Amino acid sequence: MPHYLKRLMKLLLGLFLYALGIVVSMKANLGFAPWEVFHYGLGKTIDLTIGTVSILVGLIICLCAVWMGEKIGLGTILNMILIGVFMDLLLMLSFIPEVNGLFMGIIMIITGLFIISFGSYFYIASGFGAGPRDSLMVALQRKTGLPVGLCRGFLEGTVVSIGWLLGGPVGLGTVLAAFGIGFCIQTVFVIMKFDATSVKHETLNATRKYFMSLYSKNQ
Repeated sequence: MPHYLKRLMKLLLGLFLYALGIVVSMKANLGFAPWEVFHYGLGKTIDLTIGTVSILVGLIICLCAVWMGEKIGLGTILNMILIGVFMDLLLMLSFIPEVNGLFMGIIMIITGLFIISFGSYFYIASGFGAGPRDSLMVALQRKTGLPVGLCRGFLEGTVVSIGWLLGGPVGLGTVLAAFGIGFCIQTVFVIMKFDATSVKHETLNATRKYFMSLYSKNQ
């Protein structure tokens, strides 16, 4: 049980860091990161908050990842829900200041991307299933055999193009995020000596069986 709780804490830490990195990037005031351009543009179109749109998009991407052969776990579900909730909460609290100026904006963007990358490491490494977007990234890597950074960069470039067409805020920060996220994730994974494709993720059914066994032992 202590090991399981440690994994759960790692999962929740990763999800919070991911949301924090997104908000930090948004506060750079140089244009949103690629997925947030898409979420904002879609939210503007259908009149929903960026966090709510993030949850809905995550559900759709989750289904695509399953179709491509990725396993769904507790982490996948919590990622789909909690990142959007954490984002709306962080934006509501407004304790991260919005900066002005190119230099500080670039620093904020880079900081946000590395926070997102460490968030990805923690929650993927917890083994509860990668989040929808990262499941799609890993699935694409499995199918193509290309480096994880290149796969992530391709996905980011695609969504930012769609988001821009929907009216999402695109700027220098968007370009930096689109091309930089793959490099940041690749760098963090190398530093942590982590291979995302080697993680044996626990499925929802396996998690259910684990808690059922704990319940039976306590009876």
